[in-house]
Amino acid sequence: MVIILNKCYGGFHIPEALCEAEGLSCCDNIERTDARLVDFILERGVVEEGLSKLVPVAIPDEATDWELNEYDGFESVTYVVGGKLYHA
Repeated sequence: MVIILNKCYGGFHIPEALCEAEGLSCCDNIERTDARLVDFILERGVVEEGLSKLVPVAIPDEATDWELNEYDGFESVTYVVGGKLYHA
């Protein structure tokens, strides 16, 4: 599974080019695993715009749960595989 995270201090926001292409409002709240967002970022590798640096982060498909962690806009993910916690 791929999750889109913001890897700089500031904050996550949907890239304007994606909003225009998909007819979204940049204020819309879409999931970090939304196929439109994931495909957009994967095609570009990393998207830096404003105070966001959006990066695709892969976690194992067998992860049974995951949680987004955020500090001052910088994000990471904690996930569970086989009853053990991992951090990315």
